[in-house]
Amino acid sequence: MSTTHRTDVRTAVAELERLRDLRPVDNPLPEALARSGDPTVQLRRLVTIEAQCHTAELAAYGVLLTRFHGDRATELWLALGRLVHEATPKLREAGRVLGLRESELTRRCGDPGAAPFNEALSWVALTGGQAAAALASHSDMVTYFAGGAAVAHRLREAGADVPEAFVDYYDDTGDGAMRDLALDVAQEGLRRGDDPDEAVFHARRVEEGIGAIWSTAAFAT
Repeated sequence: MSTTHRTDVRTAVAELERLRDLRPVDNPLPEALARSGDPTVQLRRLVTIEAQCHTAELAAYGVLLTRFHGDRATELWLALGRLVHEATPKLREAGRVLGLRESELTRRCGDPGAAPFNEALSWVALTGGQAAAALASHSDMVTYFAGGAAVAHRLREAGADVPEAFVDYYDDTGDGAMRDLALDVAQEGLRRGDDPDEAVFHARRVEEGIGAIWSTAAFAT
């Protein structure tokens, strides 16, 4: 990216959009579910993976609170932590109606499908700048909510016999104000001299980690 626009978060967002066009982060899960006679296996795998991601997210936002604690940054990390904390009981209910036991959602053995996202988020939380962490959070929200809504829409469109608690959980487009807050916090970091290339790098890794979640669930057997 041109150094002329080093302090403009819109340039970083545009670069991420260019990368998405160049190398799309695929979400094969909606069509895999539509083709499946019984999508229960894929849905259980998705819930199990996301439950493990929630654990990593809560830890990451706690770390970020200790590293970047300006007013806007603190507001972002707390809002993200609250979002995940409040979503967790709903996710567990979605798992319960799919036949998952509580022990399956809290098991210590990591699911390989969760690893790329958890690694990407942990890395940026521990070593990334404020702009990188905030832009990665923005990409997380953009990619995750769009993908989850696509899953819910396809299940409803196909008339799949899936518990409504599951479909309702994923039928969510996210909070536009929180996405805007993430961009504001990223802009703040860039204005202070954070590297925009680092921010794009970490944001892209988080997006690819979410893609791994969809793919792992899609091909679960």
